[in-house]
Amino acid sequence: MCIDFRDLNKACPKDYYPLPRIDQLVDFTSGCELLSMMDASQRYHQIMLALEDHKRVSFITSDGTFCYVAMPFGLKNTGATYQRLVDKIFRPQLGRNMEVYVDNMLVKSKGAHHHVEDLDETFAVLRKYRLKLNPGKCAFGVSGGRFQGFMVTQRGIEANPDKIKAIMDMGPPTSIKEVQQLTGRIAALSRFISKSAEKGLPFFKTLRKVKNFE
Repeated sequence: MCIDFRDLNKACPKDYYPLPRIDQLVDFTSGCELLSMMDASQRYHQIMLALEDHKRVSFITSDGTFCYVAMPFGLKNTGATYQRLVDKIFRPQLGRNMEVYVDNMLVKSKGAHHHVEDLDETFAVLRKYRLKLNPGKCAFGVSGGRFQGFMVTQRGIEANPDKIKAIMDMGPPTSIKEVQQLTGRIAALSRFISKSAEKGLPFFKTLRKVKNFE
């Protein structure tokens, strides 16, 4: 079921609570001996709405009138609300043995012998606030893995092979849209490409000359 919240979103003030910078999170994660990647189950649906807000997320179906009791997808401030929550409950761990980006959690340990303790600390917080994980998207006690689009290992940060393959599988661009797709994929790997801005300049010049593209 999909609910149109456009009118509600227009009436709600924007929550400017910042999301973490992905490049910083990845940098803080590299170099650890063991990692555990976890994903929250059902994401926003784990946050209960205030009783007075139920009427604002109500909807009508052929079976009657209903309302959400948990935070639904589609509201413009859901990401900021969720990030504020995880920043608050995991604050003692952030930067020390954990990094969190919305519903993506990563427990990190410089030494393997500390990893069980770090996980136990994390699980205690999850139990306290009744947050559940999606076991199908979790990996525990690994030496490396994918986090926010990057490969992180004890050696450092590596480019995501899927993003490299996406570029290698592209043919020569034949339209502006394909040039835009190419530049977007290159931008995702820019930190691994020496002088990426300089090398990508011809693509950006092409985008400025849309009418002359051949």
